[in-house]
Amino acid sequence: MSTERDWNDAMKSEWDSLLPPGDTSRRRFVVGSLAAGFALAVQPVMAQTAITTSADGLEASDVMIPVPGGDMPAYRARPLKGKNWPTVLVVQEIFGVHEYIKDVCRRLAKRGYLAIAPELFARYGDPRQYSEVQQLLRELVSKIPDGEVLADLDACAAWAVQQGGNPERLGITGFCWGGRITWLYCAHQPKVKAGVAWYGRLEGDKTELTPRHPLDVVGELKAPVLGLYGGADAGIPLESVERMRKALAQGRGAAKASGFKVYKGAPHAFHADHRPSFRREEAADGWKRMLAWFKKRGV
Repeated sequence: MSTERDWNDAMKSEWDSLLPPGDTSRRRFVVGSLAAGFALAVQPVMAQTAITTSADGLEASDVMIPVPGGDMPAYRARPLKGKNWPTVLVVQEIFGVHEYIKDVCRRLAKRGYLAIAPELFARYGDPRQYSEVQQLLRELVSKIPDGEVLADLDACAAWAVQQGGNPERLGITGFCWGGRITWLYCAHQPKVKAGVAWYGRLEGDKTELTPRHPLDVVGELKAPVLGLYGGADAGIPLESVERMRKALAQGRGAAKASGFKVYKGAPHAFHADHRPSFRREEAADGWKRMLAWFKKRGV
């Protein structure tokens, strides 16, 4: 069985190997706390559909998590009672940890999970302050190194153990940008048991900061991933999903155990209940599938 010390020792080694060369100082983060509300780039919020989950019976708050380079703001939700909770890392969209992502954490906590959503752009800027998506992508999202993100998620997993999380029951889910990261993390971290990727990009141009995509790491998956995708997603064509599906079917172990649910007619971000893209029926079905996926695999 893993212990808290095992986790900390293992994670420290992985942080050192994943940080960019020479990047060992504890720098001051641009974002030091999480703001309330929604990202400007997704305004106006669809108030008639946005879901709000009560924190009654939960411990839900902003926290600071020690990560390579400093202390990262994050949102944490867990049941008030009990201990040794299964842990789910919740990976943001490009819009950061705003109210929708926080609410996802509370929904998971209501089901008995310790849910943690780190602000993974905190070193570089605040995504909630951008009013235009293309500017956000160009000036902030394009600067985020995959290796740094994976190291930060490892730090969150280690912190979760210190907060009462069960080190043997770790899962991850993510939306859009976070969906892609979910695939990558399940190829990176051997302790993760299962992942659920909501409409994350599967392939694309490679850069120094994003050297590989999910299609490139199929053979390295250490935990099975359920992909939840929209059949009418303008940014992720069905051809891309089919290439990934074929690669998984030809793989072994976690790759072969992975799978997809494609919702015919659903657009990108169909789970985002604060946006016009929200599709209530598909979102509810995907949520049920995610919970079942985690339960079946011991998360």
